[in-house]
Amino acid sequence: MAIKWINRSIEVELSRVCKEYPVVTITGPRQSGKTSLAKRYCQGYAYANLELPDVRKLAQSDPKAFFSAYPAPVIIDEVQRAPELLSYIQVYADQTSKRGQYILTGSHQMGLAAAVSQSLAGRTALLRLLPLSLAELKSAGVKIERDEILFKGFMPRLYHEDIRPTTLYSEYFQNYIERDLRQLAAIRDLLLFEKFMRVLAGRVGQVINISSLAGDVGVSRSSLNEWLSVLESSFIIFRLPPWFENANKRAIKTPKLYFTEPGLVAWLLEIETAKQIARDPLMGNLFENMVVVEALKARLNAGQMPNLYFYRDTKGHEVDLIIRQHRQLKPVEIKAAMTYSPDMTKELKHFCNRFDEALPGSVVYAGEMETQSETTHMLNFSNTSELVGS
Repeated sequence: MAIKWINRSIEVELSRVCKEYPVVTITGPRQSGKTSLAKRYCQGYAYANLELPDVRKLAQSDPKAFFSAYPAPVIIDEVQRAPELLSYIQVYADQTSKRGQYILTGSHQMGLAAAVSQSLAGRTALLRLLPLSLAELKSAGVKIERDEILFKGFMPRLYHEDIRPTTLYSEYFQNYIERDLRQLAAIRDLLLFEKFMRVLAGRVGQVINISSLAGDVGVSRSSLNEWLSVLESSFIIFRLPPWFENANKRAIKTPKLYFTEPGLVAWLLEIETAKQIARDPLMGNLFENMVVVEALKARLNAGQMPNLYFYRDTKGHEVDLIIRQHRQLKPVEIKAAMTYSPDMTKELKHFCNRFDEALPGSVVYAGEMETQSETTHMLNFSNTSELVGS
């Protein structure tokens, strides 16, 4: 059954920054709900969509006429399509004491972030909105089942419209990823790029090995690095860095790869039904991807930096997720199993013994039993956001 509206957790942060800044910039992947969020919260604002050719042409050729046609307070969608507007917004923002006058959205953080930092430094709050979270779906009364949610994913349209996941992700890949990335990375061979995306999906939750990836796809390392950067700047993937006490090592050592939309991974892996999830050899990786991105959403929705890592040492000890907050480390093991096993806590104990700043560890799994002791918190995956405090 279609749901008319699902409350977004980021609304609290949006309300706060609209009272503090004249400009608010909302970034995130396409179809994550940026426009719906802005229109719902900022009712009565003028609205300009720069995806429309005539609106974009007006913005690019005559910015003053554009702002005459769309006066503040205004929502400007896909503002990266006309970065020349930002200089005018800077001037107008400096001329008013009113807050929350310009709500900007964009789906490509690299170009948008560079333009915003140059023109609107100190004048705008920057929010990042990813697709729906488990917490948001649960609050809306959506039944959360492991295999179904891994197959279906979190795109708002899947819950607001009667549309199949396979149809949506096929359309999403063709209309948005291929079109946008072809413009940004000058990709000529779309079949080769689709092969790259499917190989990448097969490496989800793994440490990125550029040489191995280049060999499997059949392109140069430099092309792969460019493609990965564009995917990351377009919010399709994100890289989870390893935790080291030395901050320079965190920047240098190889990260793990995840997708911001788990449902897209399932589609790229050619999974056609929810029943196939449990039998897929990458089911554990898909589950880990979902839990890690849920922690990421919780941090971003609260207006916080991600501060998420994984841990692996030279002796083979590994923890799936490290949440750093208030100078403390919260280790998290992620298990797709529905039944508890004492082995699930072994690596957590090692990590807590290794680092003085470590908090008691947590196990996020698919089981229903939730317990909390002095040393371990067992948590059903639907409640992952509880791990992330303010």
